[in-house]
Amino acid sequence: MSRLASRNVFMACILAGAISGTCLAQVKEKEKTSVQSSGATSGARLYKQHCAVCHGMDLKGTGPVPSPYRPPPDLTTLARRHGGKFPAAYVSNVLRNGVRLPAHGPAEMPVWGTDLATKDERDEAQVSERIKALTDYIESLQQK
Repeated sequence: MSRLASRNVFMACILAGAISGTCLAQVKEKEKTSVQSSGATSGARLYKQHCAVCHGMDLKGTGPVPSPYRPPPDLTTLARRHGGKFPAAYVSNVLRNGVRLPAHGPAEMPVWGTDLATKDERDEAQVSERIKALTDYIESLQQK
């Protein structure tokens, strides 16, 4: 093989390596972005991670409740307690901002909007997506 041909083969290998490395990096970045921004975390999974400890796996407020907290409400009866219509805006607001309580009392409902944003380094659109997924999950389990 001539010296020129060897050099061309060598350069082609370097170029192919550079292109494949760039393509691989782009694929990995796309996979990372799609996992973070997609609905990969379902409402059921979010509920299990963040809510079941207090509200119980059945959404009925059966989780362990340490003093000085009160038992949490039964989330399966939200629609019934709001005239037969699921209060999606109210639930989303509670998830995002917690529940306002009188001064000097313990915070009984965590502010998940802040936690979901900072804990997982998510932007506002991703936090809203997760709150909607969780709200939809709770709505899907309402008692008829």
